[in-house]
Amino acid sequence: MTSSVLITGAGSGIGLAIAEHFIKKDYFVTVTDINEAQLQQARNRLPNDRCQFLPLDVTQASSVTTLVEKIQRQPDVVINNAGIQYVAHLEEFPMEKWDFLIQVMLVGVARVTQAFLPHMKQQNYGRIINIGSLHSIVASPYKTAYIAAKHGLIGFAKSLALELGQHDITINTVCPGYVKTPLVEQQIAQQAKEHQISEQQVIDTIMLKPMPKKAFIETSEIAGTCEFLLSPAAINMTAQALVLDGGWTAQ
Repeated sequence: MTSSVLITGAGSGIGLAIAEHFIKKDYFVTVTDINEAQLQQARNRLPNDRCQFLPLDVTQASSVTTLVEKIQRQPDVVINNAGIQYVAHLEEFPMEKWDFLIQVMLVGVARVTQAFLPHMKQQNYGRIINIGSLHSIVASPYKTAYIAAKHGLIGFAKSLALELGQHDITINTVCPGYVKTPLVEQQIAQQAKEHQISEQQVIDTIMLKPMPKKAFIETSEIAGTCEFLLSPAAINMTAQALVLDGGWTAQ
């Protein structure tokens, strides 16, 4: 039977690119997103006979319960990708927004993973991949909520890996540097406002300056890394952070 992959936040950007990659590799993909318009765009773009498209708000337990009830194929692979960003000085950072980022990118990851662990344990196979960030490893100013959430994924994976040691279930975190997606485009505009510089200056002097290779990470690199984590070569790779950073953390 074709393996099944569930991807959160897959209506656009990194999630959509991962979905396209795994469809080409003959996986059945459940595409989820909170944004109905983006979900429809994904439905128009992807082969419907190889996918299921379901709305999902990872911050709501009821939404995850509905997902479990409606999903056509229980996933062998869960890719927690849903993410948002907000950039501000902490003293100007609305606490409800701070909390929401944590709910989406950390609590939501635990909520979705929890929902499908019983199936993985029953079949004694599962691969959990969290899409973290270079900011799971290092920090930048004005992103306290995002960085707290992404750092949290590393600890979450380590702890859960210990719980799952007796099963053929692994959990890892893919940590890319900046990827040219709509989310990053938004960050560029916000950073330009915070620093009072042009958007090109944000790219050159903030985003790519610490990267020796001076290039945005491609979505194909992230999808390929996810595919490697499903391969036999990665059967004993768990609780690891795979960093795609163009040399950033070598300094």
